Amino acid sequence: MWQRAPPSVSSTPVLGSGTHGLPIGFRDQAERHAASVLGVKVTAEAARRFLVARHFLAPPRSLAGGLDGVLEVFRKFGSIQFDPIAVAGRNHDLVLHARVAGYEPDWCDELYERREIFEATNKALSFVPTSEFPWFRHVMGRKGPRFHAAALAENAAVAERVLERIRAEGPLSSRDFEREAGPTKDWFGMPENAVRAVLEAYTVTGVIGLARRDGNLRYYDLLERLLPAEVLARQVPELEQLRHKMLSRYRAHGLLGLGGAGGTFDRIAPPKSTPERVGRNELRDDLVDLGALVPVDLEAVRGKRLVLAEEVELLEAPPEPTPSVAFVAPFDPLLWDTALLSSLFAFDYVWEGFFPAAKRRWGYYVLPIVFGDRFVGRIEPRIDRDRARVEVLDLWWEDGFTPRRAEGFVDAMRDGFRAYLRFASADRLDWAPHLVTEKRLFLTAAER
Repeated sequence: MWQRAPPSVSSTPVLGSGTHGLPIGFRDQAERHAASVLGVKVTAEAARRFLVARHFLAPPRSLAGGLDGVLEVFRKFGSIQFDPIAVAGRNHDLVLHARVAGYEPDWCDELYERREIFEATNKALSFVPTSEFPWFRHVMGRKGPRFHAAALAENAAVAERVLERIRAEGPLSSRDFEREAGPTKDWFGMPENAVRAVLEAYTVTGVIGLARRDGNLRYYDLLERLLPAEVLARQVPELEQLRHKMLSRYRAHGLLGLGGAGGTFDRIAPPKSTPERVGRNELRDDLVDLGALVPVDLEAVRGKRLVLAEEVELLEAPPEPTPSVAFVAPFDPLLWDTALLSSLFAFDYVWEGFFPAAKRRWGYYVLPIVFGDRFVGRIEPRIDRDRARVEVLDLWWEDGFTPRRAEGFVDAMRDGFRAYLRFASADRLDWAPHLVTEKRLFLTAAER
């Protein structure tokens, strides 16, 4: 049974130390802001400008290049979703490319190799700053702690052999072991490779961690050989870990509602508390009581929204957007709340990657296009690494948007293409035949 503890500033991670939480005097600051905001309805224009500004998209690629710029994004968002699909760039690389000047994928890979970031489940598989590991010890895994504890118990002999080999040989993948049968079932009720099951279970229980990736193949090692001793020694109560994870989802998006959106709060806790387990509604209320989150009303949006207390001033007076273009990753936190995108930006976003081709309205790997504080279209690029080309398979413009007539857009789009070519290590764009008008309009200096 979980023990209910009153919200406490002292037990929450401190801002500025590599983790987000509540510094001394934070509650007073939050209450001053709340007094001016709670009774005020924030205009849709202010909310749009706030979101693109706090997401480092006003203008995009505005953070100084290098590892420090990448870490600044991690500190802001708390985590960035990882996805191995790389047809247009991996998701986390696209998120960082949109915000960090001259971003190179090797920068994030270097941080991973230096153990300054690690992989954890935070909404989905994500990269998280290593300094926040103590707040991510409580891991749900695919099916919850009980499932993974049972996987170790049911496959005890396999688990012992796997752990002994990792301890003796160092990082190993599932392919370094013979497949073994066991009672554990996969998502479809079919017998699962016992080696794979125990590797995941040991990861969830904090015995091993991901040492590296070779494509989609994961290599595991003892956690004590992967993370600094002082990080591993830090113990945080489970309730504080859950509050931290709840706050991390609000950190990443910026204006989530009380119930989140879709699977925003997956793998934290069920909605309601029980005698055995705290619920996420209570976790959220704790964060409001602590002053970490401030409720606000948005024009044309139903229900309360919650903003980080330190971002209230930005919400009250967001800067005017610049005429600049960003291509937004499909799992970018800005896109999490599709209902908010519809009501605030009049933008209908659906990730169609898992749809059959015949049922797609747009395409397989499509990136929304942000111009200033508006979503104005979508692009489907493909990186051809062998030929050092970017193929533009298609472009779609939102109803009422005409690229030629939007002041500053053509130049901004050209800048966006130049940045994307650098990101893709490509030297030219190859346009689909039906995009002849766009090709003439956006031909970049890099291609001439």
